[in-house]
Amino acid sequence: MSEERNFKNGWFPYEPSKPARLLSPIVLAYVGDAIYEVSVRQYLVSLPNLRPNHLHRSATGLVSAKAQCAILVFLEPILTEEEKDVARQGRNAKSGSIPKNADVLEYRHATAFECLIGYLYYTGQQERIQEIVHSGIQFMLNQP
Repeated sequence: MSEERNFKNGWFPYEPSKPARLLSPIVLAYVGDAIYEVSVRQYLVSLPNLRPNHLHRSATGLVSAKAQCAILVFLEPILTEEEKDVARQGRNAKSGSIPKNADVLEYRHATAFECLIGYLYYTGQQERIQEIVHSGIQFMLNQP
């Protein structure tokens, strides 16, 4: 897969300063967090119940570190070797802080998931992002 991103087909015309493979996993996670958040919000707005409080609670349940950790573990069998490598780099990256609502393991797996989404975004793999996000949302919605 090419490292170059055709930004005339992307969301915004701002290319990263270097190829995605050379960006820090924390930088990829930073972007991946935003991409995933927008994806979840777009999914929720597609549903019939648009009350703001309901949207917020539903979004929080899908974007929390705990949810992202569970999604990554669920998706691991279908990830390519390249995707597993990117996720591993994100999991092993040191971010310097851990949110109070997540344990260290969940937080590292959530960072891995976000890193993967950021990498897919910067390598122009929009369809793969859609597959992963859709599968992750369906998995979380079917949890007891």
